[in-house]
Amino acid sequence: MALYLIKDLDDDYHSRLGIWQITETESELRGLTSIPTDELEEISYIKSESLRKQKLAVRALLDALFEEKVYLSHHDNGKPYIENNATNISITHTDRYVAILLNDSEEIGIDCESLDRDFSAVEKKALSEEEIDDLDDEKRNEQLAIYWCAKEAVYKKMSQYNVDFAEQIEIDSFHPKGEGELEATFTEKDGFEESLTLQYMTFDRHVLVWVIG
Repeated sequence: MALYLIKDLDDDYHSRLGIWQITETESELRGLTSIPTDELEEISYIKSESLRKQKLAVRALLDALFEEKVYLSHHDNGKPYIENNATNISITHTDRYVAILLNDSEEIGIDCESLDRDFSAVEKKALSEEEIDDLDDEKRNEQLAIYWCAKEAVYKKMSQYNVDFAEQIEIDSFHPKGEGELEATFTEKDGFEESLTLQYMTFDRHVLVWVIG
């Protein structure tokens, strides 16, 4: 069982974070989980073995986070929810890790990426001119990864269609560290601005960013 972390976050929102390291085979993950039949059937249609394992690891982590059996579903926009529990949930996964964030009352978002990926495309795809100017050449790829994860986390929290990452999600200048806080602004289509505070951590060549409230 590759449960990496379950942590009650030290914040005002009583949030819970879980991380699962995918070290098992697909059959081992199936044996670990009490996955509902409909979810298992849906996963079986996925062609990618890596993605099937990620989905199974999500279920294994859910089993570790909840005492009772929970039923995972998704809204039309892809946002996950639990059918038999009112807790807000956000999910992210890579080839090697799955992470889940839970909160009973606040809208949340979480995203994880491997730092072994090349994030150079993020600069043109998702960053404003001010954010590009703040990039540090020595830690450029790590900084781009944090920017991307932060904007993805905000996007998941806001749960809106057709969000322009460069124009609507602005991350304040930061210097990458092992963990820290990020300040962000989300601008609605009508111009209304919402200030957000995000947390991030790096571990095992991965970066994880989450936002609550």
